[in-house]
Amino acid sequence: MNRNIFIALLIVFNIAIDQISKVIVRSSMTPGRNGEIDVIGDYFQLIWVENKGAFLGMGSDMNPTLRLIFLLILPTVVLLYVVYYIVKTKELDRLSVIAFCCIIGGGIANVFDRITRGEVTDFFFIDLGGVFKTGIFNVADLSVTTGMIMLLFSGIYSNKKKKAEETV
Repeated sequence: MNRNIFIALLIVFNIAIDQISKVIVRSSMTPGRNGEIDVIGDYFQLIWVENKGAFLGMGSDMNPTLRLIFLLILPTVVLLYVVYYIVKTKELDRLSVIAFCCIIGGGIANVFDRITRGEVTDFFFIDLGGVFKTGIFNVADLSVTTGMIMLLFSGIYSNKKKKAEETV
């Protein structure tokens, strides 16, 4: 498959899964803790909230101009640059390309929500009994986080590979 088509399809897939999940949540749940659904006891729950900020609500109390700059314009510019970077940089390994596509798709999905709704729909909540607890997040956040972890592993793997080649 053509590399650029692969990139476009992967980005669109990430956006679509996120947007479909948000439509399902908004059409079938009640907002807030009153409408929470226990998926796996108290460990994994669906709780629908609308987030005017970024990750974990950060920035939700900013004035509208700063929110526009930091939560809409700046992320859009960064996402456009990353798209340009992965299309132009042919040396990227497949794992890095997939990771960047997850980050871009998740980022675009949340920016799209901010443009069309003025806020982002979040609904996943994990609490592993005090050992690990998240804020409320969505599929786009999961895509971005997964992409970042994949990039980390890709970087570690490529560094080990380079060191192994240097010693030979």
